Amino acid sequence: MTEEPFEEWAVNFLARQAARVGTLRALPIDGSAGRGAHVNPTAPRLMARWDGYRWVPETVAADYAAAQRMLHGISAAQAEPASAPPAQVLSRPTGRHRKPPAP
Repeated sequence: MTEEPFEEWAVNFLARQAARVGTLRALPIDGSAGRGAHVNPTAPRLMARWDGYRWVPETVAADYAAAQRMLHGISAAQAEPASAPPAQVLSRPTGRHRKPPAP
């Protein structure tokens, strides 16, 4: 196995770091950081941006859904759900695993 020279490694490392600068992150303000976002979806979120050295606070989102819209660049017009397709009427199952009719 050949090793990469330090100079090449440093150039590649800095290129990877530069790609991360400007990354936006949502952190719950209620102190539940490190837990799943689904635990408290109504808690406000602190939006922080990576400047290459530290996370810099940028703004506050009202809840998890608003934070996700900010993270993924979704506008309010795009966030509205489309109309649902009409419900399909299902026929009664004919398989042998159905419940037998009551006498």
